[in-house]
Formats: sequence, C-alpha cells, structure tokens
Amino acid sequence: MDLTHDITVWFSKSFGLFYLLALSAAVLVYVYWPSNKARFDEAATSILREEDRPWR
Repeated sequence: MDLTHDITVWFSKSFGLFYLLALSAAVLVYVYWPSNKARFDEAATSILREEDRPWR
C-alpha cells in the first residue's frame, strides 16, 4: 500500500477527531460523577470563608 499525503492527512484528522471526542467525554464524565460533587462544592465556597479575607 502506498502511503500518500492524502491518506496521512485523512488518518491524522480522523485520529484527532476521535481523540478530542473521547477526551471531551472523559471530562464530562469526571465533572458529572456523583462522588465529585462534594469536592466541587467545597471549591466553589472556599473563597467565601471568613479566614480567607484580606487582613484589616
């Protein structure tokens, strides 16, 4: 089989597409996994605590 430029470009575009789709799916699964809710809630409210305010 002759490895031409068109085949190489097609393969790299296809691989990149499926790689980004899989990576996006993995990030969405991680974000919406139920056991991560407490960690994300803690991070969202950590900047609002009393001890984290500037010194007066």
